[in-house]
Amino acid sequence: MVGEVGMNVMEARHSAAHVLAAAVLRLFPGTRLDIGPATTTGFYYDFDRTFAAEDLLAIEEEMRRIIAADLPIVRREITRDAAHELFFRQGQCYKMERLADIPAGEVITIYSIEDFDDLCRGPHVASTGKIGAIKLLSIAGAYYKGSEANRQLQRIYGTAFPTQAELDRHLQTLEEAKLRDHRKLGKELQLFTVDPEVGPGMVLWLPKGTTIRLELQKFIADELNRQGYEQVMTPHVARLELFRTSGHFPYYRDSQFEPIADREMLDRGMTYGELAGELESGKRGGFLIKPMNCPGHIKIFSSIPRSYRDLPCRFAEFGTVYRWEQSGELSGMTRVRGFTQDDAHIFCTDGQLEGEILGCLGLVQKIFQTLGMGKYRVRIGLRDPESSKYIGGDAAWEKAENALRRAVGELGAPFCEELGEAAFYGPKIDFIVRDVLGREWQLGTVQVDYNLPERFALSYAGSDNRSHVPVLIHRAPFGSLERFCGLLIEHFGGEFPLWLAPEQLRILPVNDEFVEMAEKTAQMLREKSLRVKVDGHSEPLGAKIRRAELDRIPCVGVLGQREAEAGTLSIRSRICKSLEGNYAVEIIAARLVEEIGKKSLPDGFSRP
Repeated sequence: MVGEVGMNVMEARHSAAHVLAAAVLRLFPGTRLDIGPATTTGFYYDFDRTFAAEDLLAIEEEMRRIIAADLPIVRREITRDAAHELFFRQGQCYKMERLADIPAGEVITIYSIEDFDDLCRGPHVASTGKIGAIKLLSIAGAYYKGSEANRQLQRIYGTAFPTQAELDRHLQTLEEAKLRDHRKLGKELQLFTVDPEVGPGMVLWLPKGTTIRLELQKFIADELNRQGYEQVMTPHVARLELFRTSGHFPYYRDSQFEPIADREMLDRGMTYGELAGELESGKRGGFLIKPMNCPGHIKIFSSIPRSYRDLPCRFAEFGTVYRWEQSGELSGMTRVRGFTQDDAHIFCTDGQLEGEILGCLGLVQKIFQTLGMGKYRVRIGLRDPESSKYIGGDAAWEKAENALRRAVGELGAPFCEELGEAAFYGPKIDFIVRDVLGREWQLGTVQVDYNLPERFALSYAGSDNRSHVPVLIHRAPFGSLERFCGLLIEHFGGEFPLWLAPEQLRILPVNDEFVEMAEKTAQMLREKSLRVKVDGHSEPLGAKIRRAELDRIPCVGVLGQREAEAGTLSIRSRICKSLEGNYAVEIIAARLVEEIGKKSLPDGFSRP
């Protein structure tokens, strides 16, 4: 039943996208249309026309008229020639190109609302009156077919729900999301910045943001140490041939920065195109800014002979990698071109495989529990047997997929399987986390790989004194630290738990007379490894309290005449009321250290 309801909503949203296009053509005849699919939260349509913000109101009103008229949405099959003639007469060049992309022999269908015709495979609701409540949300640029080499179109985003009440709740969530937007809070709280002179998609971590990142790294590093991981480091650039062997080049070709020519082999008389062609083909040596950490870890494993007694061998690295994302897809910290993974690779035997997978899954669960991410689902990404992008034989894939299924079964979490979501070298488990606003994010991942060890001819000496090939597990509980921190900013709305807060306590002297004593007190607390600052501005106490609230400082300590005489601070906390009161500095330090050690969530934090 739930599946039917979900499908009906998606059909209604898909139909709303068609109504959007029909409304645009009524108001702006001659507009050229591209496509308009449904999404998990709404729909969009791409147009070759420039719209103003005020146009959305008129388009939305026209959509409501079409919906209120309860017009039939009629499906009909049509020949390729007839479809081409239809869109040629209408001047819809993008539709003709989309028509040409449909494979030969596939049924071609047109969906019509009165005199509006659209090329679409459907499905749709029977009539416009079944769409429900709609709202247009925004306008954005979008390249035709997602390529920067093509013309930029205008994309109108909207959403649709069965009832107005459901739509209103969704719109409230969107407003809350705007307040929590990590790009907005990141600027206000001075956590990170992206500078065009450094490069789009390249995050500059400001001191406060760096503190959060380092605390997360320390948290997971402590856990890794308990599980027997060893920390390693690999260079940011490696020979192109290394990534040919791994398969990342060319399998990730479109997501990589361009190869770099080996200067010792550089022919300066060549054109850029000729050089790129020789690098691509392997005729000329070069380097690649690494898109993945695994080839480096594989080389560390193979650098010395290994025995079965050395396994499992667990290497971990906070390794920065670089991917060429389309400029239109870049977004704050959540979609970037350079990011650091809490990456690890485990080399083990077949017999150790499931135990190691469960250890990885347990680590992910601990992270989610600590950070209040209580709701998540598990997706097992499988190979699509119809696709040519995967490497390795069927037997290895089947063995890896079954190992993941058994491990997830022991985990006890809800899961689904999806074809085509595997990495090119092996199947994987992805954790899909729901945040406090009900949005889903793909975070931690665990992947089983029988193929790269074969490609790199890895081996270990078994108990039978024969050579065996290890199994490789790729895992990253946080995934990208940039993306994870962007999510955390929104998850907590900037109200970080005490252990993560960049500034844990701010001392507020009531006037200039107590600034020197405040600095001495702050230094005493810093010696207890607490992050403490003093607001020494010559301003009234109320202004300092207000600034601390805007900066989302979890605890403030007021220092005035009474506190100075008693050697205390008057503590106020926005996230932990049990810390409040007037205490001696030594007691404050002990209580803060205890609270930080517990890694408690803020008071009143709404777990999803």
